[in-house]
Amino acid sequence: MLVKPGESSQQQKVFSATTNVLLLLCAMYSLTYIDRTNVSTASSVFQKDLHLTQTQVGLVFSAFAYPYLVFQIIGGWVSDRFGARMTLTVSAIIWGAATLLTGVAGGLVAILFARVLLGFGEGATFPTATRAMSDWTPPGKRAFAQGLTHSSARLGNALTPPLVALLINRVNWRGSFFVLGLISLAWAVVWAFYFRNDPAKHPGITSRELQLLPNFVACKESEKEVIPWWPLARRMFPVTIVYFCYGWTLWLYLAWIPSFFLHSYRLDLKNSAFYSAGVFFAGVVGNTLGGLVSDRIFALTNDRNKARRNLVVLGFLCSLASMIPLLFLRSLTGAAIFLSLGFLFAEFTIGPMWAIPMDIAPRFSGSASGLMNTGSALAAILSPLVFGFVIDKTGSWNLPFVGSIVLLFLGSILAFWMKPDELLPGASLAVAPSAKPVTS
Repeated sequence: MLVKPGESSQQQKVFSATTNVLLLLCAMYSLTYIDRTNVSTASSVFQKDLHLTQTQVGLVFSAFAYPYLVFQIIGGWVSDRFGARMTLTVSAIIWGAATLLTGVAGGLVAILFARVLLGFGEGATFPTATRAMSDWTPPGKRAFAQGLTHSSARLGNALTPPLVALLINRVNWRGSFFVLGLISLAWAVVWAFYFRNDPAKHPGITSRELQLLPNFVACKESEKEVIPWWPLARRMFPVTIVYFCYGWTLWLYLAWIPSFFLHSYRLDLKNSAFYSAGVFFAGVVGNTLGGLVSDRIFALTNDRNKARRNLVVLGFLCSLASMIPLLFLRSLTGAAIFLSLGFLFAEFTIGPMWAIPMDIAPRFSGSASGLMNTGSALAAILSPLVFGFVIDKTGSWNLPFVGSIVLLFLGSILAFWMKPDELLPGASLAVAPSAKPVTS
C-alpha cells in the first residue's frame, strides 16, 4: 500500500476529499440550474410588470443560451488549459452577479442583458466540472459521478418553483433574484478556498484515494499539447447531435412546465410550483438511476456500448412513449404523471451521456464535453422560442410536445453512431499515480 508522508495507513474519513469535491460540484449544479430556471416561475409575475408577450418571455428564456452555446467549447478549452479551480471561481462570480442584475431589470432589454451575462458565466461550468471529475473520480465511477451531479441539477429544478414562489411571496420577484445571487457568490468563495486542481496537493487527500485516481502529472502534460480539435470534433459530432435531441426536451421542460400548469389547468402560482416540483423531482431519480445502472453494466460487461449507448436509446424511447398521452389527456393528475415519466426517462440518459466524453477523450474531457454540450445549448436557444411561438399562434399548450417526441425518436436512431468504446488516439490518461511507499 502507498501512503502520503505523515498519514496512517488505517486513516479513514467519513467525508473524504474526493467526496467533498463531488458534493461541492453537486451544489454547483443545483445552483446553476436554480439561477437559470428561476425566470420560469417568476415570469408569471414579471411578465405583467414588464409588459411582455409570450414570445418575448420565450426570448427571455432563450437569451441565456446564446453565450452559453459559445462558451461550451471556449470554457472546455479554458478548463483543460488553466484548471477547474480558477475557471469555476470566475464563472460563479459572473453568474452570481448576473442573477443580482436580473432583480433590478426595468424592461425587456435590461432583463435580456442579465440573462446573456448569466449564460456567459454558466457556459464553462459543466465542461469544467467534467474536467474536475476526470481528475478527481476513478474511471469506474464516471457515470455515477455524472449522474449524481446532474441529479443535483434536477434537484435544483425541483426546488426552484416552490423556492422562487416562496421568495416572491416574502420579498417580491426582484428580491428572489437578490437572494439567489448572493448564495451563488458564496459558493464561489468556498470553491476557491477548498478545491485544488491537483488532488495530490489537497491537504485532505489520502493515498488510498490517490491510488484510484488518474495521474495528474500525466494530465498536466496535455496542457503542453495542442488539442486535436478536428479529430475530437469528428468523434464528438454524433454525440453532440444526440445531445441536441435530448436538450430540446430538457429546455422545453425547464422553461415552460410551470407556465404549462399555470395556464393549461388554471392553477395559481403556489399549486403550479407544486406540480412542477414533482415533475422535476422525477428527473433527480432518473439521473441517479442512469448513472448507477450505467456503471454497473460497465463493471459486469466491460462494454461501453452496452453501458452508455444502449441506455441512451432505451431512455429516449421510454421518454417519447411517456409523452404521447399528453397530446390527448385533459386530466391534471394524468398530465403530471406522464410529464414526470417523460422527464425521468430523459434524465436516465444523462449519466451515460456525460461519461462518453471522458470515455472517448479523458485527456481532453473538458473540451470534449464542451463540444457535446453545444447540442443542448443550441436546443436551449430554439426550444423555448418555438414553444412560445406555437402557443401565441395556436393557443395550445400540448402541441409543442410533438417536437420532443420526434426528436427523441431521431436521437434514439442516431445514438448508434456514437462510439464510446473507441478511445481517441493520444487522449488516454495514466492511472495509479506515483506515491511514496508505505512506511508503517
